[in-house]
Amino acid sequence: MNSQETSVLGITQISPVVSAHARGRRHPNKSQRGLSLIEVSVVSAIVLLLAIIGIPAINGFVIENRVPKVGEGIARFVVNHTVNTPIFEEKPYSKVNNQFFINQLDEAGVFNVDSQGSSTRILHGLGKNGLVDLVADQSGAQLKITFTNVHHAACPGLASVLQRVATSIKVENVAVKDATVTYNAIHTRQQCKKGDVNTFEFIVI
Repeated sequence: MNSQETSVLGITQISPVVSAHARGRRHPNKSQRGLSLIEVSVVSAIVLLLAIIGIPAINGFVIENRVPKVGEGIARFVVNHTVNTPIFEEKPYSKVNNQFFINQLDEAGVFNVDSQGSSTRILHGLGKNGLVDLVADQSGAQLKITFTNVHHAACPGLASVLQRVATSIKVENVAVKDATVTYNAIHTRQQCKKGDVNTFEFIVI
């Protein structure tokens, strides 16, 4: 703070001179203020919009990266079972079901097992509440592996991985591979619907 000398009747007085900077601290500029309600609302709307757009994209990216592990887990199970089954066995899949598959699962954490009372579900993680179901036909010569509630981001990746071991593939009940249809990734993608709603059916012989 500066000072200024004044003389009154020969008596010297010192009066303080307040600097412009100090005056600015005492009297804040009225133009400095916070965000208005409208500005806060606009910013919140932008953040919400980005979240709505970004979260599904991130979810699809995560699912797409899971596809190879899930597909290879099933393919590895089929190959191992085929190799360990005697070549003269007429009913190689007669004992294969969900529980048999669960007993063969490794510790890689590719599939999750959900036990509800007496029933046990196998979750594939490629869509909300997505399940894997393994059922052998009556002859025991064929195994049907069904994936339900599969997200479209997993299409056609899942079919592309498993078409190496599956003799027949259906997506939404449309054949994308069988004795008369050659597998085509573009054709497979066209059968998929948006969301966690797709069903894949693989037949292994």
